[in-house]
Amino acid sequence: MFENSNIVVTGGTGSFGQTFVPKTLEKYNPKKIIIFSRDEMKQWEMAKLYGGDPRVRFFIGDVRDRERLYRAFRGVDYVVHAAATKIVPTAEYNPFECVKTNINGAMNVIDAAIDCGVKRVVALSTDKASSPINLYGATKLASDKLFVASNSYGGEHGTRFAVVRYGNVMGSRGSVIPFFISIKDKGEFPITDARMTRFMISLDEGVKLVWQAFEDMEGGEIYVKKIPSMKITDIAKSISQNAVQKIVGIRPGEKLHEQMIGEEDAPHTYEYPEHFKILPAINNWSSSADRIKDGIKVPDGFTYSSDNNPEWMQREELVAWIACNESKIGTI
Repeated sequence: MFENSNIVVTGGTGSFGQTFVPKTLEKYNPKKIIIFSRDEMKQWEMAKLYGGDPRVRFFIGDVRDRERLYRAFRGVDYVVHAAATKIVPTAEYNPFECVKTNINGAMNVIDAAIDCGVKRVVALSTDKASSPINLYGATKLASDKLFVASNSYGGEHGTRFAVVRYGNVMGSRGSVIPFFISIKDKGEFPITDARMTRFMISLDEGVKLVWQAFEDMEGGEIYVKKIPSMKITDIAKSISQNAVQKIVGIRPGEKLHEQMIGEEDAPHTYEYPEHFKILPAINNWSSSADRIKDGIKVPDGFTYSSDNNPEWMQREELVAWIACNESKIGTI
């Protein structure tokens, strides 16, 4: 699908972009992938990895800057919107900045994509957008709603928008696995709550979900990949069986369990072998056969959260994953 096409990845120097770019170059050989981000040093470091590959371009810019997005999207076929203010405490203490990036930035991406004739846009979301309790989650819920509804503005044959939603990315910067690895020699792990559970997804799986969304979307869908869960205590034991686990309490804005599909979404949610699809409640899109395809309607009251998940990752599996990915953990 991406062959001989032009792609923009907003926030492309982040964890997702660092995996999406090489994998997409290898699998699809697009004409050009443009990394759009505001950190010149990250772009400088990332550019070194591609040795002047003419298919990889770098574009300094911020999604808050509408005019810059218009310049970046000229002649572009596909956009992956990965730029966001993501750290929960940062958003709580800097709410205006979080809104400017996650909500105003989403609106700018939508306007630029429609006006520049982009074919399809996939926006990355988060489990925190489902029944949000913190500002980050609330802004991403607003962003999801914007991208879903914007299919009304794209026209019958215009720009199409969809969303992918997934939880904790294994080994990404600032996440729990590299944090525990960095302090394991101290012999003590801070555990917020012994009951806490988290979804576990690799960046490779996240990239494949985005590819699938681009290929499958009619517009307005929210894709949720089926992934395993794990207890935070088992994550800690996978990294060090001997470290003492000290209960420190849940932090402000933190959930005991991650949720990706809430009960309110159940009436519009369909199940597939490897994912779920939340269809839009507006414009009768949730009854669209083109969007439903071969999906099976989930039962009333259905939720998909890390504690009621039928699939669980065993400690041995995480230990093996860490051994295979040791050099990348915490670097992207």
